[in-house]
This record gives sequence, structure tokens and C-alpha cells, in this order.
Amino acid sequence: MVPRTLHTYTVVPLLPERLAPLKELAYNLRWSWDHPTKRLFTAIDPELWRRTEHNPARLLGLVAQGRLTELAADRAFTDQLDTVYADFQSYMNDGGWWSRSYAGEFGPDFKIAYFSAEFGIWECLPIYSGGLGVLAGDHLKSASDLGLPLAAVGFLYQRGYFRQSLNTDGWQVENYPTTDFYSLPITPMLGADGGPFVIDVDFPGRQVGVQIWKAQVGRVPLYLLDTNLSKNAEADRHIAGNLYGGDNETRIQQEIVLGIGGIHALDAMGIKPTVCHMNEGHSAFLALERVRRLAEGRGLSFADAAEATAAGNLFTTHTPVPAGFDLFPPELMKKYFDSYAPKLGLPDHDALLDRGRLVGDTTGKFNMAVLAFRHARYVNGVSKLHGVVSRQMVQPSVPGFPLDEVPVGSVTNGIHTETFLSEEMDDLLQKYCGELTGESVADPAFWAKVDSIPDAELWAAHEARRARLVEWARQYRIGKMEGRGASEREVNEASEILEPGTLTIGFARRFATYKRGDLMLRDVERIKRIINHAERPVQFVFAGKAHPKDDAGKELIRHIVHFSRDEDVRRRIVFLEDYDMNMARHLVQGVDVWLNNPRRPMEASGTSGMKVIANGGLNFSVLDGWWAEGYDPTVGWEIGRGEDYTDLGYQDHVEAQDIYETLEREIAPLFYQRGADGLPHGWIAKVKASMKKLAPIYTTARMVREYAETYYVTAGRRALALAENDFARARALIVWKEKLRAHWGEVRVESVSAGTDKLSAGSSAPVRAVVLLGPVLTPGDVTVQLYAGPVDADRNIVETKITALALEGKPGSDGRAVYTGSLPSDKSGQLGFTVRVLPSHPDAVLPQELPLITWE
Repeated sequence: MVPRTLHTYTVVPLLPERLAPLKELAYNLRWSWDHPTKRLFTAIDPELWRRTEHNPARLLGLVAQGRLTELAADRAFTDQLDTVYADFQSYMNDGGWWSRSYAGEFGPDFKIAYFSAEFGIWECLPIYSGGLGVLAGDHLKSASDLGLPLAAVGFLYQRGYFRQSLNTDGWQVENYPTTDFYSLPITPMLGADGGPFVIDVDFPGRQVGVQIWKAQVGRVPLYLLDTNLSKNAEADRHIAGNLYGGDNETRIQQEIVLGIGGIHALDAMGIKPTVCHMNEGHSAFLALERVRRLAEGRGLSFADAAEATAAGNLFTTHTPVPAGFDLFPPELMKKYFDSYAPKLGLPDHDALLDRGRLVGDTTGKFNMAVLAFRHARYVNGVSKLHGVVSRQMVQPSVPGFPLDEVPVGSVTNGIHTETFLSEEMDDLLQKYCGELTGESVADPAFWAKVDSIPDAELWAAHEARRARLVEWARQYRIGKMEGRGASEREVNEASEILEPGTLTIGFARRFATYKRGDLMLRDVERIKRIINHAERPVQFVFAGKAHPKDDAGKELIRHIVHFSRDEDVRRRIVFLEDYDMNMARHLVQGVDVWLNNPRRPMEASGTSGMKVIANGGLNFSVLDGWWAEGYDPTVGWEIGRGEDYTDLGYQDHVEAQDIYETLEREIAPLFYQRGADGLPHGWIAKVKASMKKLAPIYTTARMVREYAETYYVTAGRRALALAENDFARARALIVWKEKLRAHWGEVRVESVSAGTDKLSAGSSAPVRAVVLLGPVLTPGDVTVQLYAGPVDADRNIVETKITALALEGKPGSDGRAVYTGSLPSDKSGQLGFTVRVLPSHPDAVLPQELPLITWE
């Protein structure tokens, strides 16, 4: 047995003074989206840059000292370094959009904390599994570009997500290599004694030590939590072992460390966020910890502290089905939270469980999404369609409210364009459209200039990227084959995959069954004819991982791998194993078409297809997620027409046929239709239309600014207002809500009358409503609204127009009040109306925190 190491030390490179800025550049992940900085590190040692997975921290640790000395004397390299470093300093010192727009209002103490279980920033920092993590990383990059006062919290996983390999049968095998934290572009936070900064998180009968590391993402710090400490018990050291690994108990341990430990870590570092953004429900325990700290620190009741903190909480859900939320059984919650309820000021453990259960559920599991929803005044989905799906899930908990008024908004996801943009396309945009920055990337005027790019230059740039993808895929496959001791024949076959001039379609994502990765293989002979068409051949590149416990997803991969071995298609269909961000960049920069065929409406948003837009690729997708709002016939192709099915087998048949038809009749003919100059002008016109319409919208520059203006600013203002005068407004709001709940049953609409049942367009007619408020409630506690609009055949009001009615005089001593207004007549045809009463308070977010409503 090898003895455990008792003492450790770290060796760091000795940089010549002339090269000292390299360290600062290496340890700020801004290089991950800045081509000049990456070119600088590549110039140090191109092969070493590749072998270190494009990790400048590791590169500087491995490069020969003689090479560093040589570079320090190289005038061309030092000039390049000076230019890159000056640009870096300019970026870091620029306050950005937030500074110009809101810094004066909120001041330097205003902080936003962003929590996520994973962050995908670059392949050398393996703390992500897929789309959720990459989105979180892109969120930080755009927050940096825009200058938001944001700090992020996540995990530093010892083994991260698995590395994928395939056995000889094409079955996925998971490998979990251990990560050397000291070779990553991160730094340990230091305590007052100069040693590692460590906090303790309470667990049953013990405390778990958590070390804090920092990854600097431009102007945004990302604090990473590490439990692999010698002071911890062996089992506790592995809490931050694997991303999404282990059993339910490991999951609750991780979520306690992320939510409760994350708030503790920020507080210990002197960071007191006004707004906390929960990216999915994994971090929702932070809501309880914020309550506990405020209640203990300021002597508030649970209700008062919950009101004050919820005002500054935002919950973003990415899940289209209830089964996607984390659930913990009551006995597990009791094990970890039995002593926590008294610290919150709750009467007993059952009261704590109620924070994560739907109203009336006294036996069910603790739902992290319910906890987040109950303790966040702002909730959103990640596309317009997902907002609708989320509202359908939430609607039972807000009875009486129409679907479009259920308190779940939506902010459609985006991607950090500069991270995924090829150098060739970046150069082309800089030449014809101007400087591409973290702000101009969301400006439609910038992308409108794409029309000025000559077709020949745009096509040449894209053709170069396709050729590079083919060459990279060949070398990547050869490396994998040689690494597993493949035969000479297999290595030679790997060198022949794909063709640089052939229409190339990419499909890369998590292999879950609802994403239907093998849908196009339903008719094998037909897809073979499409692939091997004599004049219009098509080739496919597949990549992606299935969850380790998802055998059905693994079977999809095996199906594709087996098909790709067919001698008729093996050169034109390939599955590339071990999908990561490096592979993703090669794919989105080189493919012509991005294929996406999830089972609608299971795709909350999807972002992979967004990454091809600025690179000159086109989308071919089911109308789900972002494509349901982004599609029009000028910018790409649809699969289906947005139908929903109950017979899933029939759906698969119909949509597979649609894929074949569209490939044969539209996509391939357009791609191969060339002008006299050899250019596919019709295809290029579609590419330019896609870039102009979609690129300024489906970017995190737009997304993060929308989060800031819709939620961060609103939540910040409200949280600060409720905290004024020792939380006087929060306390008053609690009293008001208790009054409304106690007396809402006394509210009713007694009568409604209109002056006529027939109106001329543009004219008006009075409407009068008598509302009984009861002896306690006053007109100031409510709003009375006219709910009107055209009616369908079932007399349901559609295209609703909501108008507040005005109080006429004073209420009577019996609590009756008269409200008046006018019927709308801006539309002709049959219209209907009714009257309703809702609570109203200037400090309340309604109906989120008080879903009461009374209809006529």
C-alpha cells in the first residue's frame, strides 16, 4: 500500500521580469474569449499548448526555463505581449454598461451573487457537464463584459464530470480522472494567517471544512468550494468529488455545501449580496441560510427575515418536467436539518419541511424547486415556450389565475458569442462590421453590416473552418485509436473520415432519450441514399455523453456507432467520443447545419444551435426551446410545425420523414446550387439572414442585460427598500399579508352591470361593479379590474385586455364599494367581460407572494 502524502509543496514557474504579465493573463480566464491572448500563449509552445488542453497556467508550469529566457529576449514576442496586456488592462479598468447605467444609483456595496452547481468556462477547468454549466460560464463572461457587480459560487470538483470512451461494442464507458487543482488557472483564497481560506459547514454531529478557491473570469470572481481537505473525514472529502455523482445523500450534502456553505463563504470574505440568483434549484438552501443569518443578526422573526431576503432572490428553472427537480425524503431532511429549524425561528422540523412542499402536502418529499419558488420573489424559465411550460407546472399552486398571469417569467438563453466564434469569422466581422465587443455583439446595427461582407470572403472563411474541422476530427480519431491500441487498418480508416467539401451536419448534445439522437436512423436505407447521393452527398458528425445511469441514452450512442461502422457510410458519419468544449468549438465553427430534434416541449431552451449562427452555420430543428421563437423560413429549417403528440411512435415516424424530405428537397439542393463563380449564393443569403436576425438576440450580452434590467435592478431596489428603517417596510408588509389572508374570504363581487350590450367601434359604454370588501379591508388593499376581450366559441375570453376600475366615492359602512369604468370597443365582433378583485400593495410582488383572486 502506498502511504498517504503528509506534506505537500507547490513549484511555480520562474518568469523573467520582462514576461511577468503572462502570469496575470494566465490566471484571468478572459483569455478564453480573447483570440489575441490565446495566440500569445500558443506562440510560447504550440504543441505544449495543445497537450495542456489550452491551459496557460499549466503551460507556464511545464515550458522549459530556457524557452522563457529566449522569449524574454524576443522583440516580436514582447511587443505582442505588451499589446495584449495593454488591451487586458483597458478591459479590466473599463466600468462597462453597468457603471454607466446603474452604478450611481446602487453604489459600490451593491453585489449580485450567482450560484450554480456547474460552470463551463473552458475545457481545462472540468467543473461542467453540459448545457447548464456552459450557460452559467457564458453568464459570467457577459456579466464581466457588461461590468455587473457580480460574484459567482460553485464547486471545485476533484474528479468533475466523467471522461467518455467507447468499448468495442460502442457502449459508453465512464472514466473519472483526478484533477490537479494547482495546475489550473485558479488561485487559493488566503486567510488572515496567510494559509488557505477555510470555512466550516455544520453537518450532523460534525463540521465539514470547505476551502475557497477563486477563478477570475474577466472582472467577475468565481469562488469554488473544495471539501478534499485533510481535516475532513474520508467520506466528507469526497462531497465535492464528482459532479452529479453519488446517491441522494451525496446530493443533499453537495447542495448544503453549495447553498449554505456558499452564503457562509461570501459572508466570511466580506461579500454581502443584495441579490442572489439561483441557477436551477441545486443551491436553494441558500434561501434558508440568508433567512437564518438575517434573523440572528438583526433579531427578526422568520417571517420578517424571509420577506426581506426573498425580495432579493431570483430562481431560474431549466427543467420542463416536475421529475427534473431534486427531491429529498423527510427522513433525510430530518437527519441533516433537525437542528436547523430552531435557528430559523421555526416552531418545529415539520414547519421547515413545509418550506419545500406544496400547500396541503404533509407527507411528501422536500422539493428544492418549491423551496426556491417560495423564497424567491422572481422566477423565470429560459425560453418563451419554456415559460409557458413552467407556468403550466406552477398553475395548480396559484388557483384562479389565468395561465399567462402565473408568476413565472422567461428570459431566453443566449451564448457568449466571442467564446465560440472562429478566428476567421472574427477577423471578417472586424473588417466589415467594426469592433466586436461585449456590448456591440447584441446591437442589431452591428450585424446589419454583414450584408457588406462579399459572398466570396464569407464562404471562404466558412470553407476553411469546415476543412479544419475535418482535419481535426481525423487527427482526434487517430489519437483515440492509437491510444487504445487499434489495428493499422482502423487507424487508416480514421484518417479517411469526412470530406472537406461535403455538406456537413452536426448533432452534439447530452444523449437523453427525449433528444432522440438516432431519429434519423428510423429508415436506414433512405438515410444511406441521402448520405451517398451522387451529386449532393451529406455527412454527419455526432458527439455527446449519456448520464452514467442512463442506459437508454447509452443505447442511442451504440446505435449510432454501429451504423457508422457500415461500410456504405463509414466515411460520412462519425461519432466523436468524449465531447467537451474544445470539440464543441470545432463543431460549431465548421459544420454547415446544426441538427436538433428533441421531443417537443422537452427542450427548455437549448443553446448549442445558437453557437453556429455567428460562424455561418444554419439551424435545422424541431420548434422547441429557443428555435420556437427564433425560426422563420429565411434563417433556417423546421422539423414539424410545432405539433404536440400523444402517440410518440407516430411522432417519431412523422418527424423522421420530415427530416428526410427537408434534407432531400431543400437543404442539400440549396447547398450544392452554385453560381457561375462557384459560390452557393442562395445558401450564403440564408446565412447572412440568420446572422442579421439571430446573432444580436441569442447572445448572453442580451440575456444578461435582460436579467439585469428585469430582475437584478428590480430585486435590488425592492430588497433595499424593505431593509430601510430596520426593515420597517418588510414588517409592515408581513402584517398586511396576514390581514389579507385572514379576511380575503369576505371579498366578493356582488353585481356587475353595463350600460348596453351593443357598441359601435370606437364608442364607449359605462360598466359598474359593486364589490363587498368586508369590515376590515379597504379600497387601498385591493385593485378591482375589468377583464375583457374577444370570446371564442366556448365563451372564453381571448386576447385579454385588463383595465383597473376606479373607486366611486367612499365605501359604505357595510364594506360595499362601487367601481366604475368603460367597456373597450377597439375590436369588433363578440366580446366578453367580467370583473375581478386582487390584492394591491406597493411593496408586494403580486401574485407571486400572495396569490389571492376573487372573480365575479
